[in-house]
Amino acid sequence: MPRSGGGSLLLDRKGRGSLTLFLDEIGEMAPTIQAKLLRALQEREIRKVGGERDIRVNPRVIAATNRDLRATAAGGAFRDDLYFRLGAFVITVPPLRDRREEIPALTHQFLRAAALHTKKDVQGISAEAMALLMRHPRPGNVRELEHTIERAVILAHTGTVGVRELPSELRAPIVDTSSDESLDLEQHERNVIQRAFEHFGWNRTRAAKALKISTVTLWRRMKQHGIVEPQGR
Repeated sequence: MPRSGGGSLLLDRKGRGSLTLFLDEIGEMAPTIQAKLLRALQEREIRKVGGERDIRVNPRVIAATNRDLRATAAGGAFRDDLYFRLGAFVITVPPLRDRREEIPALTHQFLRAAALHTKKDVQGISAEAMALLMRHPRPGNVRELEHTIERAVILAHTGTVGVRELPSELRAPIVDTSSDESLDLEQHERNVIQRAFEHFGWNRTRAAKALKISTVTLWRRMKQHGIVEPQGR
């Protein structure tokens, strides 16, 4: 799945055989490369750089993107024929903030990997530090979490990652306890989405792009917050 968390996987239904090709961030692929890839998939032939003959292949293709690739294709920035060639089976992966229950398992996985890489005897994380990881809005998704844990392991002086090893933005309080004011995150998110819709004339694709989320996630948030498009549009 995309390491950034959030996005889609597109699997070529005809791809079988021993060769598996993984294409990350395929939505960023230049048009000239899109044409070459499409030809290779259709003809099932490739040629090595400097080679003099074509080689028959029968690959399984897995592509990842954090864009709404269907909307991108509709806008002309991605080839329709390549999208439909790849997108026989699409798996939508929600961003990490929408699947927080996975954070503990991912944290321990990244912690073990970082400890092995740095050759440090760090084996766990405190409950307080885990609580801060769970509440963070996680704009950088899975990759941000991985880098946070790697940094914490490097800074750790004991066998357990604590609060002091986490970045300052994770340790900053969400609620100001010195006053009676609290932050209603649900209402704030609803207001932001509502303003985005009003600004873009209730165009879901443009609103989702501005909010840096997929149209699927935007639709889910609309249902969550009871946001309904005005009648007559």
